[in-house]
Amino acid sequence: MSLGPLVLASSSPRRKELLQAAGLDFLSDPATGLEIHDPSLDLATLVTTNARAKALEVAARHPHAVVLGADTLVWLEGRALGKPRDKADAHRMLRALSGRVHEVATGVHLAQMEPRRQAEFHEITRVRFRVYDDRVIEEYTETVEVMDKAGAYALQERGELLVESVEGSRSNVIGLPVERTLAALKHHFGPLR
Repeated sequence: MSLGPLVLASSSPRRKELLQAAGLDFLSDPATGLEIHDPSLDLATLVTTNARAKALEVAARHPHAVVLGADTLVWLEGRALGKPRDKADAHRMLRALSGRVHEVATGVHLAQMEPRRQAEFHEITRVRFRVYDDRVIEEYTETVEVMDKAGAYALQERGELLVESVEGSRSNVIGLPVERTLAALKHHFGPLR
């Protein structure tokens, strides 16, 4: 038995690009439910809970498909850095990240309703940022659309201005740990076609 139709429960252009680059055929049907942002939850719990909610919402609309829900957060010193509210918030986040190590976590939930199967995991990557000044922050935010990105940055878009090193999955920092996702799809839902 091979993997049936795959549905991405996201409108993220980065996740779409990663799946396309991996050679997967899929549909996109974004989840519309609200994500939780409970500061009492740890990083892994937050991202897997949000990924599960997205996958199950969309799986209800596509019961025979395998639905992939994902949620990515940037985590600095025990707190989540989500998407910036405005440009000043983006600048604040990038100042806080300068010269420091932070974690990027993505929760992934795979769900199929008929037959009922599910798999879930999370991946954490450590990212070290260079020390930079407000001039670099201004250059970065003028050339990269940061408002839709957790932590106000994208590794794949002029990341060399900010990032010194990445320890772990680079695709995870972009929004989906591709290697682990492909392995989970194959293991739980059959060979990829």
